[in-house]
Amino acid sequence: MKKYFRITTMVYLILLGATLGAGLFAGIVVAPVTFHTEQWLGSEILSHYQEGLIMTENFVKLSYLVDFTLICVALYEGYKYKKFERDTITQIATFFVLATGLMFSHYYLPDILNMQLAGEKMTQSAAFINTHKGSEINFKIFSLALLVLMIQNMRKACK
Repeated sequence: MKKYFRITTMVYLILLGATLGAGLFAGIVVAPVTFHTEQWLGSEILSHYQEGLIMTENFVKLSYLVDFTLICVALYEGYKYKKFERDTITQIATFFVLATGLMFSHYYLPDILNMQLAGEKMTQSAAFINTHKGSEINFKIFSLALLVLMIQNMRKACK
């Protein structure tokens, strides 16, 4: 049984790393390219609103990976908790991963989608700007918690 758990741990760590990488890639590479299409296309073909619609679709797809990762985190860390293989840092990181991941996929993203459906004028409102800023901060916390969780599990796996 220990052999299978080691394989599960490796797959789990790869999933955490892939999710972290996808989130960072979306924020560091995809967003700047999407929101500055005039630099790549030579002229302003898309409006900021249209670029936002494209970027939102990227984050909708990313939310599927985040949801799958949340299920895996809950199962893996729940199993380790039941086996009394727990520490405070891992528990705190797990809480933040689950809380911020759920907020990203099921609070901020649907809110942003609804505001975008209301039209371009709504996306220029203070409510949209504040919601968007909150989602950015939330995703940064999610990424940091995911990194901490990954490091903690790697540290334990290497013992």
